[in-house]
Amino acid sequence: MQWTDRIRRIKIGLLAVAVVIAAGSLVVSHYLIRDMEREERSKMEVWAEAMNALNKADETTDLSLVLKVLNSNHTIPVIVLDNHGSVLTYRNIEADGNNRRTKNSMLSERGRRLRDEGRYIRLHIDGSDHAFIDVCYDDSLMLRRLALYPYVQLAVVLPFLGVALFALLASKRAEQNRVWVGLSKETAHQLGTPISSLMAWTEILKENYPDDTLIGEMEHDVRRLQLVADRFSKIGSIPEPVPTDLNGLLRNAADYMERRMPAGITVTCHFHTSEIIVPLNASLFEWVVENLCKNAVDAMNGAGRLTLMAEEQAHRVVVEVEDTGRGIRKKDLRNVFRPGFTTKPRGWGLGLSLARRIVEEYHRGRIFVKSSAPGHGTTFRIELRK
Repeated sequence: MQWTDRIRRIKIGLLAVAVVIAAGSLVVSHYLIRDMEREERSKMEVWAEAMNALNKADETTDLSLVLKVLNSNHTIPVIVLDNHGSVLTYRNIEADGNNRRTKNSMLSERGRRLRDEGRYIRLHIDGSDHAFIDVCYDDSLMLRRLALYPYVQLAVVLPFLGVALFALLASKRAEQNRVWVGLSKETAHQLGTPISSLMAWTEILKENYPDDTLIGEMEHDVRRLQLVADRFSKIGSIPEPVPTDLNGLLRNAADYMERRMPAGITVTCHFHTSEIIVPLNASLFEWVVENLCKNAVDAMNGAGRLTLMAEEQAHRVVVEVEDTGRGIRKKDLRNVFRPGFTTKPRGWGLGLSLARRIVEEYHRGRIFVKSSAPGHGTTFRIELRK
C-alpha cells in the first residue's frame, strides 16, 4: 500500500509541476502583454498629439517632426473618426470593399467598435466639446501573436508531455511485467525438483503404510503444489482456452477452500443451470476464484458466509464471489487491483492484480468490485464473453 501511495504521490507531483509551468507561462505572458499594451497606448498618445499638431498647423509650422511621428507607425492599426463617426484617415489596415463607400462603411463600423471598447484617444478642436476627432487604435499584429503564443505553446507541449509520460509508464509497466513473468517461471522451475521428490516419497509411503488415510491428503496437497507450479509456468504466455464446465470449476474451488477455512465460515454455491460451458484455461481461472475466496475468508475473521454464483446470460457469463466480511473503504475501491496495494500486514498486493490480468488479458473478460461497504461485505464480479 505504501508503494502504491508513493507512485500516486509522484504522479500528483508531476501533474502539479505541469500545472505550475502552465500557469507560470500564462502569468508571464499576461504581464508581457500588459506592458506592450501600455507601450502601444503611449505611442498612440504621441501619434494623436502629432495628429492634433497637424490639424492646428499654419504656414509658419515646421511639419517635418510631425510627419516623421505620423509616418513612424508601421504596426498599430489606426482609424481616425470625426464627431459624426465618419472616417478621416486610417493606417495599417487592409480595408476590403468593392468601392470607396463600402470601404468607408467597413472602416467606420470598425472604428466605432473600437471606440465602444474604450480604445480611442479624443482630440478636441478649438476647445469645443462638440468638435473633436477620435483616434481609434487596435492591437498590433505582434501583440495579438504574443497573446496567442502561450496557448499555442501549451497546445504543443502538453500533448508531447502526455505522450512522453504515457510512454514512460508503459515502459515501466512492461518492465514490471517482464520481472513478474521471469519470477513466475523461475518459481515454477524451482518448485519442479522438490515436487518430484515429494511425489516419489508419497508413493513410498503408500507402499509402506497402505492404510494410512493421511497419505491420501498428502498426495492431494502434492498434486496441488504441482498445479500451482503449472500455473506459475503459464504466466506470461497466452494459454489456449478449452470448453470447460464453469459450475464444476467453481465447485472444485469451493470444496478446496472449504476444507481449509475456519469452521465458522459457510460456503454456498448458486448455479442457475446445471452446466455452463465456457472457453477457459481452467487452471488459471480456478486460481482467480481461489484468490477471491481466500481474500473473502481473510476479510471475515473466522465467521461469516461465502457465496459463489454463476449465471449464463444472453451474450456473457457472470460469476460473483460474495462475502459478509469487513468490506472495503470507498477510498480504496479504485486501488484494489493496483500492483502493490494491500490492506494486510504481510500482503504483497499482487493477488488481485494477477487475477485481473488473467481475466482481462487471457480470457478477454472483466473483473471489478460490484459492491462493498465497511461492515457489510464485498461482492466481486467477473464477466466473460461466451
